[in-house]
Amino acid sequence: MFEKYVVKDGKKMRYGYTTGSCAAAASKAAVSIIVENKIIKKINIDTPKGWELTLDVLNPVIEGLGKSATCFVRKDAGDDPDVTDGALIGASVELIDTPIIKIRGGEGVGHVTKPGLYVPIGEPAINPVPRKMIINEISKVLPEGKGAIVTIIVPEGKKLAQKTFNPRLGILGGISILGTSGIVEPMSREALQESLAIELRVAVKGKADKIVLVPGNYGQEKAQKLFGIDKSKIIKISNFIGFMLNKCIEEKIKKVLIIGHIGKLVKVAGGIFNTHSKVADGRIEIIAANLALLGAPHEMVKKIFECLTTEGIVDIVDEYGYGQVYNILCEKAEERCLAYTYGELEVGVIMFSMNRGLLAVGEKAKTILEEF
Repeated sequence: MFEKYVVKDGKKMRYGYTTGSCAAAASKAAVSIIVENKIIKKINIDTPKGWELTLDVLNPVIEGLGKSATCFVRKDAGDDPDVTDGALIGASVELIDTPIIKIRGGEGVGHVTKPGLYVPIGEPAINPVPRKMIINEISKVLPEGKGAIVTIIVPEGKKLAQKTFNPRLGILGGISILGTSGIVEPMSREALQESLAIELRVAVKGKADKIVLVPGNYGQEKAQKLFGIDKSKIIKISNFIGFMLNKCIEEKIKKVLIIGHIGKLVKVAGGIFNTHSKVADGRIEIIAANLALLGAPHEMVKKIFECLTTEGIVDIVDEYGYGQVYNILCEKAEERCLAYTYGELEVGVIMFSMNRGLLAVGEKAKTILEEF
């Protein structure tokens, strides 16, 4: 059991680790078994969060006259509700004489069939960070001059995928291998909201009148890299945009920048202040309506409604040359925030996409940025 905890709302809650960490650990363990020609029971990996994991190696088997091996790691989501908690994530690895690492999706790993995701059509749904983790960890134990063919396996993946959004996103045949930090942080709603409020209080310390709110890791990365904003001024807020705007008023903050992916912030442009997909999801409708107001052709709007993700929509918007819609969405999101807070906060909005980078900076955001 992974023994790292965080206290939220007076409750001690345990961290877990992602399917990406499990895949990387199983892959590294399988290579180690081949190289050492013996069964191992534990494996260590590094995570992007900076924490080292020591995980149990389950069901190890040496195959192919010692040239291949298969083993598994059990997913542990900690105290976070997660349909993949307890699932076995495995890797079957074959060493090759060419120094390259090929990653494939096996049983229970979904394959991408629609555009707009972080992985191209036809590829297994193994996201970029887990792919990088697999390659990094395998490289630590691969003999010089050798490569590997890695097949990730999730025996219960096809069944588990029915409890996720994968089928709606066009990811078929299994689950996705996910994770940006390698670590799962417990996300109980009440506990998370309380911890966010405390984090905000600590960040401002009764003195700061400006703060940056980001939905997640990518927003934080953009805030730091694109705009040079100090990490101490950035709060990750998950889906709780409205809740945190109210807390900013309580803490007497005057100016707020919200920086995040269009998939989250376009909802704010439509007046949605809890951006969890189970609460409300009008992304396609909001973008399509604003494009129609710009005079976008019917065929373009129709294509938008056929998209499953905002990344796919961004590709279509670029294809037809309607990039001005991003400025409109940012400005509408700023107007919605002003109305939501009854004018007590100045709120600027900045949107980006994963594939295109920075999309737009709202007019209010431009002014607030000058003060950071």
